[in-house]
Amino acid sequence: MRWAAQTLDVDDGALPGLERAGLVRSVQTPEFEGITFHEVLCKSALNKTPEAPNLPFRFTVNTFRGCSHACRYCFARPTHEYLDLDAGRDFDSRIVVKTNVAAVLRRELARRSWKREHVALGTNTDPYQRAEGRYRLMPGVIRALAESGTPFSILTKGTLLRRDLPLLTLAAGQVDVGVAVSLAIGEPDLQKQIEPGTPSPKARLDLIRAVSDAGLPCHVMVAPVIPCLTDSTRHLDDLLGAISAAGATGVTVLPMHLRGATRGWFLSWLGQEHPALIRRYRQIYGRGAYVSPEYKTWLKDRVDPLVSRYGLGARVAEHRRPVAAPPRPAAESADPTLF
Repeated sequence: MRWAAQTLDVDDGALPGLERAGLVRSVQTPEFEGITFHEVLCKSALNKTPEAPNLPFRFTVNTFRGCSHACRYCFARPTHEYLDLDAGRDFDSRIVVKTNVAAVLRRELARRSWKREHVALGTNTDPYQRAEGRYRLMPGVIRALAESGTPFSILTKGTLLRRDLPLLTLAAGQVDVGVAVSLAIGEPDLQKQIEPGTPSPKARLDLIRAVSDAGLPCHVMVAPVIPCLTDSTRHLDDLLGAISAAGATGVTVLPMHLRGATRGWFLSWLGQEHPALIRRYRQIYGRGAYVSPEYKTWLKDRVDPLVSRYGLGARVAEHRRPVAAPPRPAAESADPTLF
């Protein structure tokens, strides 16, 4: 990603600090209490990911950095460290907004060199987090992609996507459009603890139904499955049954990974709320970011019969390892993963 006022070209995850990020202004408003928006002007909107056989896309667009969803497990948390901000509360409350992203994207898509490859939205922070209601960046992004003949997909937890369903339906008449909703926690009380800024499970089930009713296929990311908290047969059965009833076309199930600063942020919360689970997490994760092969196999054996029962035709996804990043640890990884 190239940013105004920088002299080096760097990936989207390598922003060295707000003072050099093309910062225009910082804004606080009463309707977003506790959140600061840092409005920047980006020089590039399309981000090209390094080639990797396990990626279904090579290009991404991210309208924001940081996310008010405040999911305690969010893999993108370490990217805020590139802004000289912390990966905890700053990530949740200091949101970088690329205010000119749609105009820049339109210019890039008009280049003769652009081959109309698939573009993924929502691979890092959520394009339909609450800030989208204020800045309305996505309609311009969607129009630019559709009018250029570029296929694209969106992954979100945000029910604000419903606002753009008519636009997405029109776009689907021009290009291939994929919509995926992330819903991994079916118990409302637990969801409020772990994903405090996200819409409720019911609201997201209603979103799945609305996408389906609009005539668009809707995939669901049951990701991440959180060991010892959301991996019981009862929880998964109830959740997958509700997802199926809402009209989802399929699911992908992914166990939680804890890379970089995300690990400390999540485990700190776990130690406060569920201290008895710390020993079990040491067994499942060891010193790494990913669940053990034994846990992955155990989860797959639990999930597969449920997926089959509800006709959701999905799988427990393999972890997509982070790809090469600029020379600082735990990067945004140039949007390395769809999850």
